[in-house]
This record gives sequence, C-alpha cells and structure tokens, in this order.
Amino acid sequence: MALVLRTLARQGLCSSRTQFSVLYRHAVPMGTSAKEEMNKFWDKNTRLNRPLSPHISIYSWSIPMAMSITHRGTGIALSGGISAFALAALVLPGSFPHYLDLIHSLSFGPALITASKFALSFPVAYHTFNGIRHLLWDIGKGFKIPEIYRSGYTVIALTILTSLALTAL
Repeated sequence: MALVLRTLARQGLCSSRTQFSVLYRHAVPMGTSAKEEMNKFWDKNTRLNRPLSPHISIYSWSIPMAMSITHRGTGIALSGGISAFALAALVLPGSFPHYLDLIHSLSFGPALITASKFALSFPVAYHTFNGIRHLLWDIGKGFKIPEIYRSGYTVIALTILTSLALTAL
C-alpha cells in the first residue's frame, strides 16, 4: 500500500495529501533504473573476470576454515551413518549376531580392520572435541586469533590421540 501511495504522490495524483504531492512532483527522476544498475554491476564483474561468488579457490586456507568444513562434514557423516545403520537394523532380516558372524566370515585382514576402526573413531572424536570448542565459544571464551589457533591445534591433537586409542582397543 505504501508503494502505491508513494507512486501516486510522485505522479501528483494523490489529492488527500497535497503538501506531499507538491514535493514529489518537483523531484528529479532517478538517472538509472535498478535493472540498469544490476546490468552495469554484472558487466563490470564479467569484464574484471570475477567469479560469481567467493569460494574455496579464492581464500587462502587456514586452520579455522578447514576445521569448520571438517566439523560440518563429520556431522553430516555421523548423522548419515547412524541413520543408515538404524534403517538397516529395521529393514534387514535377521539379528545383529547374524550380521556380525557374516562380517567375521569375510576374513578381512588386520590392516583393513584397523583402518576401519580408525575411520569410525576419527569423526566421533573430532566432532566431539570440536563441539566442546564451539560450546566454549558460545559462552564467549577463546575468540582472539591466537586462542582460536591454539584451541584448533588442541582439538586436532586430542582427536588423533583419541582415535588411535580407540583403534587400539
């Protein structure tokens, strides 16, 4: 409604507020339209060979950036893995011991079993420790750049140590 009244006032057709219509009637029209401005913006970006939006290839990688991406990735992987396991437990016939015996009968080598254990323990450990780091940020601690890097390296070290310990079990 405001847009309609503003348009009518600019055209001098709004008779209920004559003092406003006088102001708008003498206003200088805008030099360019929004569409023309948008076209100039995109033409300039094309001429300067700018990408459509900032992305990974533009920024120099840093530990906080990589850890943020990894935190999101491990969260998605954990959520998807738990959901797939739960769905399989609901849909597949048989019980858990049956499938455990099936895996044992495949006779995987110790290297593959160790790698699998590490691949399962790493996302859990990383997401847990980095989640604690985020909780500390939520209470307002650790926002200075040196603290961010220190807590990042601490999370990485704890993740590797915990993953190795869980793999050794």
